[in-house]
Amino acid sequence: MKGSPLQVRKQKLSPSAAKKKAARDLAFAKTPARRAKKADSQKRHRADPSKKGLDYDHKSASFKSVKANRGNDKQGTKKEGKSNYKI
Repeated sequence: MKGSPLQVRKQKLSPSAAKKKAARDLAFAKTPARRAKKADSQKRHRADPSKKGLDYDHKSASFKSVKANRGNDKQGTKKEGKSNYKI
């Protein structure tokens, strides 16, 4: 394995596929639900600056490490559903 294991690995996509993916990702990031979650997370971070470096988990309504939050506490993301989130 070359390089640091901490580096973010990009997907190897063709230029046209990368453009389509960027458009899909941006469209998802701008949905009303995502915007509400981002705004809520920013609000909570401003209220408690000591939580810098942590992600706000809308499912458990608490701050977690990035690894724990994005990995869904070692359960993956297939079990997650829209109804599990609290804003």
